[in-house]
Amino acid sequence: VQLQASGGGLVQAGGSLRFSCAACERTFSISSYNMGWFRQARGKEREFVAAIKWSGGSTSYADSVKGRLTISRDNARNTVYLQMNSLKPEDTAVYYCAAGSTFSWYSGGYSTPTGYDYWGQGTLVTVSS
Repeated sequence: VQLQASGGGLVQAGGSLRFSCAACERTFSISSYNMGWFRQARGKEREFVAAIKWSGGSTSYADSVKGRLTISRDNARNTVYLQMNSLKPEDTAVYYCAAGSTFSWYSGGYSTPTGYDYWGQGTLVTVSS
C-alpha cells in the first residue's frame, strides 16, 4: 500500500498551502487508520507535525506548528488534509503522510514514525523569506 501526497511547492513566508494524502490503491481504506504528517528538513531527522485519530475525533500537533496548521480527514473521499497557514522559512522540509493502526493514541504513539505502517513518498515545501 502506498500513500500519495500532493500540494507541496514554493511559497513566500506568511503564505499558505494545503496538502492532500490519499491511498494509491482503491481497495485500501484509510477510515480505520490514524493518519499523521511528518517532515524532514535537510540534514535533520524526521519529526512529527500533526496527527488525526481514525475517527477524526482527536488531533494532535507539534508545538512548533500549533495555531498555524490544521489536519483533517474525509474518510468518504479516503483522503487526509493538512492546511498550512502563516508559513515560516523554518517550515521548509519534505512532508510525509503516514497511516498507522497499531499504536496507542492516548500514550502518544502518533508522534513516533515507527508507529506507522504505510508512508507516502513525500512532498517538498520551500518557504522563502
